[in-house]
Amino acid sequence: MPKILVVDDDPNIRELVCALLKKDGFEPYEARDGRAALAKMDDVVPELCVVDLMMPNMDGYELTRRIRKYYENMPVLMLTAKAELSAKAAGFDAGTDDYLTKPFEGDELLMRVRALLRRYNIEASNIVQVGSVTVDKNSYTVNNENIPMKEFELLFKLACSPSRTFSRDSLIEDIWGYDFEGNERTLDVHIGRLRERFPAETSGFKITTVRGLGYRLEVAT
Repeated sequence: MPKILVVDDDPNIRELVCALLKKDGFEPYEARDGRAALAKMDDVVPELCVVDLMMPNMDGYELTRRIRKYYENMPVLMLTAKAELSAKAAGFDAGTDDYLTKPFEGDELLMRVRALLRRYNIEASNIVQVGSVTVDKNSYTVNNENIPMKEFELLFKLACSPSRTFSRDSLIEDIWGYDFEGNERTLDVHIGRLRERFPAETSGFKITTVRGLGYRLEVAT
């Protein structure tokens, strides 16, 4: 059973989420705040974390940054009472994979958990299929052909998590590094090249600009 760590300072929320997860076949663990979560992860490494945003001692932003430092690909679903764009942007910058605003429906929570775990399993395989395009990190090829390395890394990052919004800052840091001395225009140029190289009508996916946040890859249905 996939292990899931639920981090929230509200014991009622923890109890509710853990009950939903357990009923759906998951193995839930609890932590009351970010510090307790990191201590718990010394003993149990979960496949996914459900993290509250506002907590004492260490909030959800800082916990997510710590998780990303040690577990780069572990999915994080953030629970928050804040629906403002600025809160979501800060969460994506910290490394959050998805958001769910309180109060939430139990079925929606479970759907998002399942979707995040599917994306995690895809990324771990190093081979991603999006639409008619196969992105292979073993050979660094796309449909068995080479493309410029930065374009490949950007496409692989987006393709591993379809429908996930990546902030501009997180993409720049992940692809070009923390010491990148260029500007955001570099990211825009590479996105533009990927769009030209893989038009939506033939590739089966498109890279969408999310105003005020960043980019996401969407697979045609």
